[in-house]
Amino acid sequence: MRTRFALLTAFAAIALAQPASAQQVTKEAVSGITNFARLETTVACGGATTPEAVPELKKMGFASIINLRLADERGANIDEEAAAAKAAGINFIHLPLNVANPDPTVVDRFLAAVTNPANTPAYIHCGGGSRAAAMWMIKRVEVDKWDEERALKEAEALGLANSTVKDFAVNYIHAHK
Repeated sequence: MRTRFALLTAFAAIALAQPASAQQVTKEAVSGITNFARLETTVACGGATTPEAVPELKKMGFASIINLRLADERGANIDEEAAAAKAAGINFIHLPLNVANPDPTVVDRFLAAVTNPANTPAYIHCGGGSRAAAMWMIKRVEVDKWDEERALKEAEALGLANSTVKDFAVNYIHAHK
């Protein structure tokens, strides 16, 4: 009896120690999308996304696409993707974020878009996935009040790999404490 009580107590302590809002990142192969990583039903981040992939995003339940690519990036197809989103009934938000010279006002506009209930769940993408994951990291710290280490770990699981983009995200977070 004592052993059973000790085991139950240990399991309860482990369960309570886990953050209630922790979600699992899963990598999926989606035709027309590079580096697709979904955070359960909340959000997905990805890299280059073709307009042909948009109907699949709609089937997956996404209400919006937040595109962080510059219009002049090779293969960006902003206008075509916007048209495909409109045809599929998905909100399309284009917030170009230049890796070489990131603009903090883009982050402010991103936070407004991603926290708008009409845009959730959101699919966020850029060319490779780092900008999308970095913006989600900022959202986790600024809006969800996560600590930086936890948000960084999740962002890396979502695809944050570019050190310049990571530094931008960390600097933005520190400047807005």
